Amino acid sequence: MNLVESKNLLDSVDARTRLAGSNKMEILLFSLGTREIFGINVFKVREVGRTPHITKTPNMPRGVEGLISLRGNVIPVLSLAPFMQLDTQPGRGKTMMVAEYSKRTLGFLVHDVDRIIRVDWERVKAPESVLSANQGLITAVIELEGGGLVSILDVEQILANAFGEAMIIDIPPARVDPETSVFFVDDSIVARRKISEVLDKLGVRHKHATNGMEAWTRLQGLAAHASQMGRNIRDDVRLILVDAEMPEMDGYVLTKNIKSDPRFDGVPVVMHSSLSSEANRAMGKSVGVDAYVAKFDAEALADTLRPLIER
Repeated sequence: MNLVESKNLLDSVDARTRLAGSNKMEILLFSLGTREIFGINVFKVREVGRTPHITKTPNMPRGVEGLISLRGNVIPVLSLAPFMQLDTQPGRGKTMMVAEYSKRTLGFLVHDVDRIIRVDWERVKAPESVLSANQGLITAVIELEGGGLVSILDVEQILANAFGEAMIIDIPPARVDPETSVFFVDDSIVARRKISEVLDKLGVRHKHATNGMEAWTRLQGLAAHASQMGRNIRDDVRLILVDAEMPEMDGYVLTKNIKSDPRFDGVPVVMHSSLSSEANRAMGKSVGVDAYVAKFDAEALADTLRPLIER
């Protein structure tokens, strides 16, 4: 079975839903012309193939090769090696991955694609302890069973570097109690910054974590403290916003943990993810999320949160 055939087997809603709540992810491994191994979530990859003809366009940012026409749609193509500042052989990557992020379809040029692996999120670690010049572009690291490390790219940061961050328009403040607080968790620096901007404009206090395990530990601590004080956790945390993909514990398992703990009864959980397909929405629904909003649309996020925090 070749790689494309393997990928096609994962494109059904049923196959994706089976992974929801299992704390497992499937990673497509690829190289950028060096000995390093990189990875991307299979669910974000629509297809893999040889690099087609790319039309050069003026004033493109560094690393953006140009545009291609793919099944009637014109999409930008990025070469990942320049973004990672890797010393590779000159020339574009010979393989292109077509991926979908935050309702945007893009082509990523890579040197070669290896295989698909399934790993436990518990083996996916945050990169703080990893010495790398590209640490800001790496959101997680996986240690393979046979040795070696796989670096998971922070594609949101790469896209922000390439195209800039969208300006957040004026968002009217929500009608909430001054003590209302939202707890959110996301492993992407860009996403955390944008979420904070939206919550600030809504006039809502907020706390955050950078991965699922950290979030669950902190939420349990907040619930225990509220109980000791004779308070309901809803008095301290009005809403929980979770990312889907995170080191150590993904958003699906985190949501299941929250929903199975009676201390959090009545606290809505909203999933905020760059995985914006209907299949991923179905995965969120299967673990009990109260709403699902795709990254990163500030208006959509504010409109989703407002009735839940005002309620």
